[in-house]
Amino acid sequence: MPLLQETTRRGLGLGLGRIRRTPSRKPTEAPVIGLLAGSGRFPILFAEAARRQGFAVACVGIQYEASDELRDLCDTFDVVGVAKMGRMIRTFRRRGAREIVMAGKVTKNVIYTPMRWLHLCPDLRTVQWWHRRNRADNRDDSLLLSVIAEFERDDMTFASALDYAPELLVKEGLLTRRVPSPAEREDIQFGWVMAKEMGRLDVGQSVAVKEKATLAIEAIEGTDRCIERAGQLCRAGGWTLVKVAKPQQDMRFDVPTVGLVTIENLRKAGARVLAIEADRTIVVDQPDVVALADRYGIAIIAVRDGFTA
Repeated sequence: MPLLQETTRRGLGLGLGRIRRTPSRKPTEAPVIGLLAGSGRFPILFAEAARRQGFAVACVGIQYEASDELRDLCDTFDVVGVAKMGRMIRTFRRRGAREIVMAGKVTKNVIYTPMRWLHLCPDLRTVQWWHRRNRADNRDDSLLLSVIAEFERDDMTFASALDYAPELLVKEGLLTRRVPSPAEREDIQFGWVMAKEMGRLDVGQSVAVKEKATLAIEAIEGTDRCIERAGQLCRAGGWTLVKVAKPQQDMRFDVPTVGLVTIENLRKAGARVLAIEADRTIVVDQPDVVALADRYGIAIIAVRDGFTA
């Protein structure tokens, strides 16, 4: 879930390291856009798109998450722990960025690990934010909107990365050679309703379905683990994954995203169909994704309102 996924396998210590910086390549009069980068290819594609449009990209990469490729793509690149909100704000200010975008995945389940404050090592600004925010719940939208509000206290605004790279959003239609069967289309329509309701509740974006039965629902573990669980529960395979935007989707963050890893995981788990929401889902490296799905015989279809006819 975009800025939020699992990285505990790489260790925590998300704020213990010293900040690493790269200097500006050269003085520039180009307008500066800030990039708060998590893991995955999305931040890289955004940086490439922004630079093509003449923007200087000031990247703050989340420690243990952001790709080192960003170091060469961005005009400046600073690595900051995920719980160092004060340092993030100061870094963006120093780099001249007042408009910021979020892109990529960041761990959320670290919040529920033992001794979380020791692992996260938050700075004072983060501690103040954590206790000042509305703590009615810790769902994704609640946390991320609260983070945005904290940055706004310093006159910074957040835009959608897709305002700069709208070409990343998938268009309506069948993407692959394989066409979903009539039964699979019924599963898409069934799963669509379930996924939209889970999104409305801000639980997750994905639902795995077989013969109009729900196999698995994405929650804090993320799409990849949801796919894995569906495969374990449906050994016969042939199931469908439906991934949609929330009805109340804020396109500044947590936009549904699929890529090559998604297709690999679907194949391993025995899925046959991936249904995604047209114009509200990012397909990273779409030509490669479609080619891989064709190779594995997986159908990918982008639909609106669950209608696939």
